[in-house]
Amino acid sequence: MADTMKAFVYHGPENMSLDQVPKPQIQLPTDAIVKVTTSTICGTDKHIRHGGMPEVEPGRIIGHEFCGIVEEVGSGVSKFKKGDKVAVSCVTQCMQCFYCRRGLYSQCTTGSWIFGYMIDGCQADYVRVPYADSGLHLIPEGLVDEDVLFVGDILSTGYFGAERGEIQPGDTVAVFGSGPVGMCAMATARLWGPARIVAVDIDESRLEFVQKTGWADYGLNPNKVDVVQALKDMTDGRGADVTIEANGFEPTFKGAIDGVRPGGTISLIGVFESPQTIPMNTLWIKNITIKMGLVNANRIPELIGLIQEGKLDMKPLITHTLPLSQVAEGYDIFEERRDGALKVVLKADA
Repeated sequence: MADTMKAFVYHGPENMSLDQVPKPQIQLPTDAIVKVTTSTICGTDKHIRHGGMPEVEPGRIIGHEFCGIVEEVGSGVSKFKKGDKVAVSCVTQCMQCFYCRRGLYSQCTTGSWIFGYMIDGCQADYVRVPYADSGLHLIPEGLVDEDVLFVGDILSTGYFGAERGEIQPGDTVAVFGSGPVGMCAMATARLWGPARIVAVDIDESRLEFVQKTGWADYGLNPNKVDVVQALKDMTDGRGADVTIEANGFEPTFKGAIDGVRPGGTISLIGVFESPQTIPMNTLWIKNITIKMGLVNANRIPELIGLIQEGKLDMKPLITHTLPLSQVAEGYDIFEERRDGALKVVLKADA
């Protein structure tokens, strides 16, 4: 087996390239080395590409959403062995620190944290997975990578956003931003039995898509309708019970705040590059709850179970599939939304 591999490496803003780099090695007994079979390009990767996440250091291998085959395990790994097909959480979990013991895995203090951000990621031939026993998840017989590809990040993020919204049966849920994360929030919001799910986006084709898939019941385009008024019209003048912000932009942030009813919940899961202003002088009196955060990725086994039973199917998100060798082209397709691009999937080179 060669000592080098292909990897998409961040060298600074607007400077990423597919390089030959050393293959990762087991560093700690709890590590596993995974041969990446399928990975994706995510919105966060786009932020990194343009320098929007300055914490990412030059030389970092990018990517955090992937499936693969276990190549090697450290002596401390007990649940997995060479040859296992796995989906992988985008956040590592030591299970020992203050935050992990309280179930807040996204704040794990081990210094490993998110693939492609604080540690090397998955847009590569191989990746080192710290704390493999808690971060790897077996892909059940009968399922392929594409079935469970999104559980490690966007499906978990969408679920997290819906879960934090504390949706009640019969609620009206409005999701601001109909990108892949917003679509995952819509699809998982169904699990709580809302009466209606409303997608909000300026891209008419995406609004049509989420209604066709059944992830949303209604689509509202802010360029065509007054979204706040439309939500009130659906709810006897109240506004949405729950709003989920899935974009990280000022218009969707403001929409989520303005569109929620008094006593409702705003759930923020978008990645923000710049500060936002909260109008506390008018907001405090409405008894609104605002929640935010990075995905916990603690529901991957449950999401895999839902997929296995046909209750969730996110494969329609996959619009483009390319070999890893064409990763740079994949980024352009993703950012330009070329040919209706939603998720660009990268497959291991044959």
